Amino acid sequence: MPGVLDARDRSTVLRRLTAGPLDVLVIGGGITGAGAALDAVSRGLRVGLIEARDLAAGSSSRSSKLIHGGLRYLEQGDFKLVREALRERDLLVARLAPHLVKPVPFLYPLYRKVVERPYVGAGLVIYDAMEGTRRPVPYHRHLTARGALRRAPALRSERLAGAMVYYDAQVDDARHTLTVARTAVAHGAIVLTRARAIALLRSADGSQVTGARVRDEETGKSFAIAASRVVVCAGVWTDLVHSLAGVRAGYEVRMSKGVHLVVPRAAIDAETGMIVRTDKSVLFFIPWGERWIVGTTDTDWSGDRDEPAATGEDIDYILANANRVLARPLARADVTGVYAGLRPLVAAAAGTPTTKLSREHVVDVPLPGLASIAGGKFTTYRLMARDVVDAAVAGFPRPVPESVTDQLPLLGADGLPAVRAAAQRLAEDFEVPISAVGHLLNRYGSLVPEVLEPVHRDRSLARPLLDGYPYLRAEVAYAVTHEGALGVEDVLARRVRLLIEAPDAGAAAAPDVAAIMGGLLDWSRRRRAVETRKYLEFAAAGTGALRSAPALAEPADSVSVPA
Repeated sequence: MPGVLDARDRSTVLRRLTAGPLDVLVIGGGITGAGAALDAVSRGLRVGLIEARDLAAGSSSRSSKLIHGGLRYLEQGDFKLVREALRERDLLVARLAPHLVKPVPFLYPLYRKVVERPYVGAGLVIYDAMEGTRRPVPYHRHLTARGALRRAPALRSERLAGAMVYYDAQVDDARHTLTVARTAVAHGAIVLTRARAIALLRSADGSQVTGARVRDEETGKSFAIAASRVVVCAGVWTDLVHSLAGVRAGYEVRMSKGVHLVVPRAAIDAETGMIVRTDKSVLFFIPWGERWIVGTTDTDWSGDRDEPAATGEDIDYILANANRVLARPLARADVTGVYAGLRPLVAAAAGTPTTKLSREHVVDVPLPGLASIAGGKFTTYRLMARDVVDAAVAGFPRPVPESVTDQLPLLGADGLPAVRAAAQRLAEDFEVPISAVGHLLNRYGSLVPEVLEPVHRDRSLARPLLDGYPYLRAEVAYAVTHEGALGVEDVLARRVRLLIEAPDAGAAAAPDVAAIMGGLLDWSRRRRAVETRKYLEFAAAGTGALRSAPALAEPADSVSVPA
């Protein structure tokens, strides 16, 4: 079956990786690595991808969940980045991933009528003009103060002079990354998780990289993968991978931590997303199902790359800036979830704030046979993948076609209108609520029948995984049989999003997830208990900042406006 990552068949995947030389080996299973694997394999190359943990386990599951042009980058004069990002956004919404990437409106409140409206309006005119004529999202609109409060009663009315409404798009970042990787597999790529690069192989004379030595994190055994080209898409781990070859790239990666809070939808009375200026950057209020995601921070980080930690200060910073514009202030008690991710920014001069660093990407070939990339943003992953593969295959022994990923819909996009039209029939055939089919359509697109197929054999899979949440038990089984999930964390943190959505970070669902996975992966009772305990410890560590003592709150009696 095309595009299947079956966790039960991992040994077969490992044998395929080591059976013969690859044209391209991608190191890193985030969005850029998954994109590079898809780009390379769709050019007719033999491609493998290894990921030390799980697909999207790093930054690609901890973003703002936005596919956007980056309105604030216009102010920095980064027109090229904005233009590229807007075109990629429109391509994803209209053609490549309409089941995953959805338009969402954002309200930009104005507090200086004379100064701000023409300033912000001019920026949005440019923003809209960069998209071209075949745009899948509406143009921006001007609102009066009364119109703004109708859309967002949550805003404080004092000094509010009006607002602008513009459109961007949002995505489940982890699911999108997983879908890109599965699409690469559908076209012939070999993808293996829990496989860590521990050395880069060199030719006999040491002049060229010829593959990688890899440790299987499930068994502890190591093996070699031969490849004509190695492509490093390791994000904030890039310099560590370079060190395996004893090379220094022509750039350095600087880690910037971004923290987001999750609050119930009822905590903020608004029908649209919002974006407000802060002294340092911007703050987003992003609708996320029955919740809001509020963030983000942008601060230097030098700690653990695997699990960056939010602090009490991060939480207080976001709450203080949110409360400058909200009529009903948010309190820590409103926060049900928190997560932190790292941006792999390209380093500039020492002392430059990360908010000032460009989100442009940089590609380097520090040694023949080795190409790497850093920087960039989630929205432009396809262009980043194209550019690093272009660099990798320069001088390849045979002609390599140009990138075609702008013409390749992701898994679940083909046939989507027909499956949407059949939603009622699917609900009847599988005896599930129509709301459940709608939920699945927004996550799997035209693959919904594939997700629900096991329900015919096991009716318990039609039940919700956790009461009050839309995820079905069938999604846990599908995560194992089609999405390569090997642990409870893989499911609750990335395949479904209870880690950030549930007040207990999904702890209540962990035993059931372990039971479903264990039945498919032949786990013993002890292994199921160990997997459950590991997840509970992981979830508790991630929410530790919520239990820290709050700092003295900043006064919420002023409104942040542009300088």
